[in-house]
Amino acid sequence: MIFSMLFVLSAPSGTGKTTVANFIIKNVEDIRRVITATTRPKREGEVEGVDYIFLTVEEFEKGIREGMFLEYAKVYGNYYGTPKDQVLKNEEEGYDSLLVIDVQGAMTIKRNFPDSVLVFLLPPSIEELRRRLLTRGYGHENLQERLRTAEWEISCAKHFDYIVVNEFLDETVETLKNIILSSRYTSKNFLANVSKFVKDDKIIKLLEKECTEVSHEQKT
Repeated sequence: MIFSMLFVLSAPSGTGKTTVANFIIKNVEDIRRVITATTRPKREGEVEGVDYIFLTVEEFEKGIREGMFLEYAKVYGNYYGTPKDQVLKNEEEGYDSLLVIDVQGAMTIKRNFPDSVLVFLLPPSIEELRRRLLTRGYGHENLQERLRTAEWEISCAKHFDYIVVNEFLDETVETLKNIILSSRYTSKNFLANVSKFVKDDKIIKLLEKECTEVSHEQKT
């Protein structure tokens, strides 16, 4: 059985996590992005099932009651959640899952799935974050709310496994790619997927064998 991993990417609004995630999906093998479900209105240019799964409040709350989500939270007055069926499908087909979710959701995933790998993206500066949010057209009141939320989210970064500053996109993508690949090659994850990496049956059997201390005579 293939052991699949959960990778979680979180960042303040405007930091560029969606752009980074799209580059990772294109440049790293055997990983799929889990499409988040939300009750927020669809924005111009967004595609159902590609950017988000758009649900009504009634549909989302029905999903909560039926255990549809691995995690969910209310952010800026709208529900966001990670559909469980996508993660299970990825696991069955031997793919890792990339979750692009908020800090609340990331913390829930870590509590429920301790082996998940959490990555926090930092903006280069608060001023740069403000500039990026302004280019998205947020008004003063909405902008200030998002900046206050960003400050709280940044204070939570210490609870993540990795922290990456997203200043230059190519460097950020390369760093995140290295994090994903190195996580796959920890001894625990390697041995859980040993047949995926090793084709020699004898080596596989040796790796499965209990390691006992070598005596001095055997060493010499």
